[in-house]
Amino acid sequence: MRAGEEVQEYATKQGRQSWTCTGCGHHVHPTAGTIFAKSSTSLHLWFYAMYLVASTRTGLSAKHLERELGVSYGTAWRMLNKIRNKLMSDAEAEQLAGDVEIDETAWGGKPRYKLTPSEAARFRERKATILGMVERGGRVRLRIIPSRRGPGLSREVRTHVNPSAFIFTDDWQAYKPLKGQFLDHRIINHSAGSYVVGDVHTNTIEGFFGNLKTGMRGAYKHVSDRWLQSYLDEYAWRYNERNNPRSMFRSLVERSAE
Repeated sequence: MRAGEEVQEYATKQGRQSWTCTGCGHHVHPTAGTIFAKSSTSLHLWFYAMYLVASTRTGLSAKHLERELGVSYGTAWRMLNKIRNKLMSDAEAEQLAGDVEIDETAWGGKPRYKLTPSEAARFRERKATILGMVERGGRVRLRIIPSRRGPGLSREVRTHVNPSAFIFTDDWQAYKPLKGQFLDHRIINHSAGSYVVGDVHTNTIEGFFGNLKTGMRGAYKHVSDRWLQSYLDEYAWRYNERNNPRSMFRSLVERSAE
């Protein structure tokens, strides 16, 4: 485009805006490469959806967003899915450091009738296992792992926690391979009924799990294993942004333009 040439706005058949230089004919779709690409939903509604997601403390269902925006359920679900997967993912985040508490929990419903100890163990094993890692006073990282047993658990910890960190875990046997992998590994013996000894505890991550489960059960009827990680990313992102001087909505808008 040369000096003096004009830029005119056009609307495509799909309702997406584009700009074309009347002199050289250069054609630009400003939403290309963003979550808004190939979407006929207006940016006004997209930004309103991002505002609602950033404003809630316990999550937002697609049915709620459908009613707020006046769009179809499918459109509302796709918008939420893209916001969670594209704007709230921490896949490229730096490793956790400092004092890091680590724990795991099962996600899923409760049995409909009383189970024997062996049945209860099998029921728990069928549930999704969430591994949580949190810096004291800092960030949290959540990952779904195949099982709370075996090397998968310790492998995820080594991936997401810096070797210079002090880690705090309970006495579950799957954490034993972490010995010597970090600057220090301190263990609280839950099996003996001990939960706090000085600064050795896992109360921070256990408290986060409590808020996570309360919020998820209150906002959603069911979350499938296929999409569970994206829901976890949303809760982790909201927790990690709690001390950011910028508003959460502004953070989402800035990430959407990257």
